[in-house]
Parts: sequence; structure tokens; C-alpha cells
Amino acid sequence: MKTNKYVEDLKAKTAVELNEELVAAKKELFNLRFQNATNQLDNTSRIKEVRKNIARIQTVITEKARVAN
Repeated sequence: MKTNKYVEDLKAKTAVELNEELVAAKKELFNLRFQNATNQLDNTSRIKEVRKNIARIQTVITEKARVAN
């Protein structure tokens, strides 16, 4: 249920907002990987969660692009 709400929120955003969200998620993933490499990361499952969120954002961006054409 939690992911459905997240996807609905993504679908309500504009293309510019989605791109900003994508950039922020990629930065977060980079920081998580960096922390993991230096053994500072406690919750390693967060990496998987952020990767899936990036995929969700990209999917919504693609859907919006197809509707626009």
C-alpha cells in the first residue's frame, strides 16, 4: 500500500518535478553507496529501496512522455 501511494504522488507531479526527484534520488544512492564502502551504513536495505524508487520515477517519466506523443 505504501508504494501505491508513492507512485500516485509521482504521477501527480510535473515532468520538471519528476526530474528533480530523480536527481535527488540518484544523489542519495551515491551517498548510500559511499557510506556502505566506508562501513558507515547501518541500514543496507535502504540502497535497494532507493534503487527501486529510481526505477519507479523513471517509469512514470516514460509513461508521461508516451502520453505526450
